[in-house]
Amino acid sequence: MNAYVGTATSRVDGRAKVTGAAKYAGEFAADLLLHGFVVAATIPRGRIVRLDTSEALKVKGVVDVLTHAHRPPLAEQDEAWKDEVAPEQGSPFRPLYDNSVKFNGQPIALVVAEDWETAKFAATRIRVEYEEEAFATDLESERAKAAKVDQPHKPRGDASAALTRAAVHHEADYVIPSEHHNPMELYATTAVWDGNGKLTVYDKTQGVQNVQKFLCSVFVRKPDEIRVISPYVGGAFGSGLRPQHQVVLATLGALALKRSVRVVLTRHQMYGLGYRPMTIEHVALGANRDGTLEAVMHEAIAVTSRFENFARNDTGWGEQLYKSPNSRLSHKLVHLDVATPCDMRAPGAASGVCALECAMDELAVALKLDPIELRLKCYSDRDQSENLPYTSKQLRACYARGAEAFGWSRRDPAPRSMRDGKDLIGWGMATGVWEALQMPVAVRIVLTANGHAKVSCAASDIGTGTYTIVAQVAADALGLPIENISVKLADSSLPQAPVEGGSWMAASSAHAVLGAAEEIRQELVRHVQAMPASPLSGVDAADIILVDGTVAEAGDRSRAVSIADAMRHGQVERIEKEKLNEFPEDKSHARNTHSAVFAEVKVDEELGVIRVTRVVSAVAAGRILNTKTGRSQIMGSVVWGIGMALHEETVMDHRFGRIMNANIAEYHIPVNADVHHIDVIFVDEPDDRINKMGIKGLGEIGIVGVPAAIANAVYHATGKRIRRFPITLDKLLN
Repeated sequence: MNAYVGTATSRVDGRAKVTGAAKYAGEFAADLLLHGFVVAATIPRGRIVRLDTSEALKVKGVVDVLTHAHRPPLAEQDEAWKDEVAPEQGSPFRPLYDNSVKFNGQPIALVVAEDWETAKFAATRIRVEYEEEAFATDLESERAKAAKVDQPHKPRGDASAALTRAAVHHEADYVIPSEHHNPMELYATTAVWDGNGKLTVYDKTQGVQNVQKFLCSVFVRKPDEIRVISPYVGGAFGSGLRPQHQVVLATLGALALKRSVRVVLTRHQMYGLGYRPMTIEHVALGANRDGTLEAVMHEAIAVTSRFENFARNDTGWGEQLYKSPNSRLSHKLVHLDVATPCDMRAPGAASGVCALECAMDELAVALKLDPIELRLKCYSDRDQSENLPYTSKQLRACYARGAEAFGWSRRDPAPRSMRDGKDLIGWGMATGVWEALQMPVAVRIVLTANGHAKVSCAASDIGTGTYTIVAQVAADALGLPIENISVKLADSSLPQAPVEGGSWMAASSAHAVLGAAEEIRQELVRHVQAMPASPLSGVDAADIILVDGTVAEAGDRSRAVSIADAMRHGQVERIEKEKLNEFPEDKSHARNTHSAVFAEVKVDEELGVIRVTRVVSAVAAGRILNTKTGRSQIMGSVVWGIGMALHEETVMDHRFGRIMNANIAEYHIPVNADVHHIDVIFVDEPDDRINKMGIKGLGEIGIVGVPAAIANAVYHATGKRIRRFPITLDKLLN
């Protein structure tokens, strides 16, 4: 039997998804199901002085309208509303808690009716009067009010003095706009009332146990009174790390009415959730004439809400990529009357590395150096923030492999020097970096005598392929065909798992599977060696493996007993093992993934229209468990990077504090016509230090560096440096 790990294995859940058998949070049936529609605030700051629901309640089919003045009890303390990934400081938002309005689009009422259309219509009959307060939603006009937040980065040397004396220096602001999540699946919750006071909550989330604990805390319920299930997620990318307000509202409705309630947000209402915060990234680089760095300074000024501090690592990546004896990094927040931002694919890095890599390209131009040559001159083999070596770092190989595949050696460095008819051709590149994280995860495996195994874990599959990865690892570890492995995920009653995010789930779940499978192997070995005249009698237990449905000697497969016979002689019909895998703490090495991204753009010289015609992404991310789904992860990330570079921007009218393009007609994202050739290269990167299987993660690394590579290519094509994203044709033509 061939091994599955490391191969291009098709998704085990693929058939369920393409046939419609896979059910999502807003699709689960329930008897006497009610539907909720959210009413949102239309001012950015103030309080509700009158909320008249009388006309809505007269609509036939409306069961109730829940408001801050009419609802079941909710927990009062801030701590009760904090989930496991909540920002470090602040008071989490509480829907329908009181009469205060904290941001435009805040939910202020829930109309519950017999069907969704009736609830939506009745919502238009609600009348609200506000007492408005002065507000601010514009980061740039409020920039002077930015306050520094604690970050782990310590200054090294005297960066200001080094920058002043540097032979060549570059300093600029790079503006990354707010960007909103637009996953295919809308946020939805179906809270099913069982008639006895218990709820089964089907929720769109990246962490069922996080949501279950949160709901028990908010509604003061015992753990066995609320069960959360989320078998399939149609895209989340960080938006589902925290419990979103629709899960609170659906649960609130079910508890108030003692009936099942479903709440599905509209696309417009999705813009009332978290988002990638707008940032002003100020980068200053000082270099010697040979290209070696003397100073790196990076300051990020980011949006957050009035009620929570949301800050991620925008500025620390230069410490991991480029040698410099002097550095100063800082992160500042501006509190505005907006919803709290949230994680979006590669939070911090997607924005911060974009600015850093654009600045490195500008420095290369000033030094008249090839952009790859500059990066190699500044290459750091250590994480300078903690002065640590890496468990592995094959970034040099990424540069080499990517450049060769792209044809970088044929690049004419002069801007506007490469053409294809009326199109200007630009070639740009950038570096990507992300963390290689791993978390404690528990897995239960039940092996039955017919040679089938069921693997269970509370981990979510947010579309990244966790079902398949778990099945691959289990099949190899148990010596069974993958068709004999069934996987159950994303049920809060299953063995513990963290939220799925940060690119840690593949490595974390795989090692938990290995641990449980090893305990099953040990039990099977005991049964086999206890058999009369066992062919494995006297063989060291460590030399016995599970392969092709048998328990066999590793060096002599003819000495084997079928799993069925081993269990029959052991008088067991099933073997059940649960294993919590925790990774030993190791602070002696830094753990990261890396990439080199090369982009080609063609720019219509007369119209300014930009097309990204080629992208090559060379990725070093340890052992790749599934080359098929892994390639898809990187390709999807590259597409999102194209969106960051050229399309995505949440536009707010600061006179009203209101998002003006809260739909996917006017919030532009890449479509098929925007995506051309994408080449993904996985650079071999053995890493026996990070974990037993040498696994890192792929979810985030694919987007980091892509916007900068495209921006650098646009400069090379046109000679115009655009530092405010997205790069749209009007900015090129001005």
